[in-house]
Amino acid sequence: MPLDLAQLLSQIKGLVADLRVGQRERERRLALAQKVLRSHEIEPLKRKIAASNTTWLVAGIVEGLSQHYEAPPCPEEFTVIASDGSHIDVDRHSSVPCYLINIGTALLQYGESPDALLASEPALFFGQDLVIADASGNREEFIEGALLGVKRSVEECGAVARLAQELPPERPALALLDGSLILWGLAGRDFEEAKSYVREELLERSYLGALDSMKRLSQGGELALASYISFPRSTDVVNALRVALCPHDPADCDLYCSTRRDRDCDGVGGIQDGELFGTLLGDGERSPVFVSGSRFMRKHYGEHQIHFFYLKVDEEVARVEIPAWVVERGLVGLVHALTLDQCKRGHGYPVALMEAHEKAVVTNADRERFWELIETSLWEERLPLRSSGKRKSKRTRWV
Repeated sequence: MPLDLAQLLSQIKGLVADLRVGQRERERRLALAQKVLRSHEIEPLKRKIAASNTTWLVAGIVEGLSQHYEAPPCPEEFTVIASDGSHIDVDRHSSVPCYLINIGTALLQYGESPDALLASEPALFFGQDLVIADASGNREEFIEGALLGVKRSVEECGAVARLAQELPPERPALALLDGSLILWGLAGRDFEEAKSYVREELLERSYLGALDSMKRLSQGGELALASYISFPRSTDVVNALRVALCPHDPADCDLYCSTRRDRDCDGVGGIQDGELFGTLLGDGERSPVFVSGSRFMRKHYGEHQIHFFYLKVDEEVARVEIPAWVVERGLVGLVHALTLDQCKRGHGYPVALMEAHEKAVVTNADRERFWELIETSLWEERLPLRSSGKRKSKRTRWV
C-alpha cells in the first residue's frame, strides 16, 4: 500500500509553521555568531580554548577566524586521483557468511595531454577475513554493520595511496576521498579498551599506514591529500565562539553549567559552521584553516592531525579536511585551487569523486544477483543451501 500523503499533509504544514517561528531566532543567533567571529582577539581565544573543558567538539584556531581567501590559479599540468566505495554487508539469512567491498577509482590528468583512467575492483571477504582477532586469538570482532563501513573507508584510503605511488613526482597532484578523514566509527570507548585490537588493526596499521605512504610521496613532489564533505553539519567553529562567549576562563561545562539552562554560550547554539561561513565567504573562497579538537584524533593520529577549512561552491559550503603535513608543506593553496576546479567541472561536486562513485556503486539489482550467484555456485558444487524463512518470504511474489 502506498504512503498516504493526504494524512501527512497537516503534519507537513505543522512542520513548516514551526520552521517559520524559529527563523527569526535563528537569524538573531547567526548575527551574534558573525559579530563574535569578526571581533574576538585570536591569541586570548586560542589560550582559552586550549585550557577549557567542554562537552562539544571545539575547533583549534590556526590561521584566524574571519579571514577569507581566494583560490590561487591552477597549475598548467596537474593530476587528480580519487576513490570511493560501496559494500554488500553480511546477510545472516543467507547460506554463506561473507561481505563484498567494491572500490571505484579515478585518475584524471589535465594539461596538454589530458587523460582519464577509471576502474573498479570488487573484493569478496570470507572465512578468517570476516573477523579481526587479537594477538592471542582469544578475542575477535565480527566485521559487519558500522564496522564494515570503517573497513570500507580504510580500503578507499588504501586504494588512493596505491594510485599515488604511480604518479610522476614532478607533476602537482591532489588525492581526494569522500567524507571525513577521522574514522569516527572507532572513536568509542570499546575501541579504546576491550576492543583496542580492532582499532590497532584498522587505524594504526592500515589507515595511518596509507597516510604515511602519501606523506612520504609528498616529500618528493607536490602531492596533497584531502577529503570532501558535502553539506556538512559540523559545528566545530561555532563551538569555538561558544567558548568565546563563556564568562568563565577557562570554560568548564561540567563545573559551571551542568544544571543551567540559560547559558551565555547558547546565544549562538544551533548554528552550523556551514551557515556561518555561507554568509562570510564569496563564491570560490575558503575560510581560515582550523584543526579538529577531537580527542580521539589527537591521541591516535600522530603526525596526521586533521585540519580543515570551509569552501563556498555556488550556494553550498563544503568542508575540506587535510592532514597536518599538507598544511606544513604549504599545499593548502593547491588543495583549494584543485578542489574548486574539480567542483566547477563537476557542477558543484568534485568530478573525480563523482566518477569514482559511479564505478563503485552497487545497486539493489547487483545485490540480488550477487546472492543468486553465491547460491548457484553452492548448488553446482552440491553444497548445502540454507536460507531463513524471512529471506524466502522477501523473495516470493505474493498475490
